[in-house]
Amino acid sequence: MKVAFVCVQNAGRSQMATALAERERGRRGTEWVEIVTGGTDPADYVHEEVVEVMREEGFDLSDRTPKEVTFEDLQDCEYVVTMGCSAKDVCPATWSGENRDWGLDDPDGRDPDAVRAIRDEIEGRVADLFDELERERDAETGVEGTSGT
Repeated sequence: MKVAFVCVQNAGRSQMATALAERERGRRGTEWVEIVTGGTDPADYVHEEVVEVMREEGFDLSDRTPKEVTFEDLQDCEYVVTMGCSAKDVCPATWSGENRDWGLDDPDGRDPDAVRAIRDEIEGRVADLFDELERERDAETGVEGTSGT
């Protein structure tokens, strides 16, 4: 199962979603979920306000660098999650999986409380997505509860 978290700059929301998804994958033991992230016009660095509020939750994003997402990166993704910009703005290409736009505010330049609220919203959505992925896998294997939830 391959999931992509993308936005234009890959410097805020998609970086938070990726870090939270990596943690969720580890907590649940769902190593079968591959996580991809990127943007079509990557920034030079992760937004400082994002680094700060993620540090509060034990994440160090200071060493992460926004990267470009390519057409090829998205082709075998079951889910492509955009963060609040339209999918057309993020990637004019098409992909075989399902697109979801989470409609999140951009944290760039926002005060810490606003960025925390965005982070917390992403955390809930990531947990919900992993619940869905586990149910989907359980349905495919025909065995309930194999995913640990």
